Amino acid sequence: MLTSTQIETYIAQGLSCEHIAVMGDDGQHFEAVVVSPEFAGKSMVQQHQMVYKALGDRMRAEIHALSMRTFTPEQWKQAGAKN
Repeated sequence: MLTSTQIETYIAQGLSCEHIAVMGDDGQHFEAVVVSPEFAGKSMVQQHQMVYKALGDRMRAEIHALSMRTFTPEQWKQAGAKN
């Protein structure tokens, strides 16, 4: 069973991130906030695909559901880092 910390580590290993926060307590359903400069110029769908790619096969095998909000560093600053 995966932990939120493990998912944060997997995302960070596959994607340059300024901030990652993953919440979830049942080992299969998680919520994530990911801030990455690599998201610049990408659509939300493309950003989510980048996170899925960083997680690889874990998305199919170990993670049942991942809800996420993705931001560029500029968007994160505009949001006041309150998300």
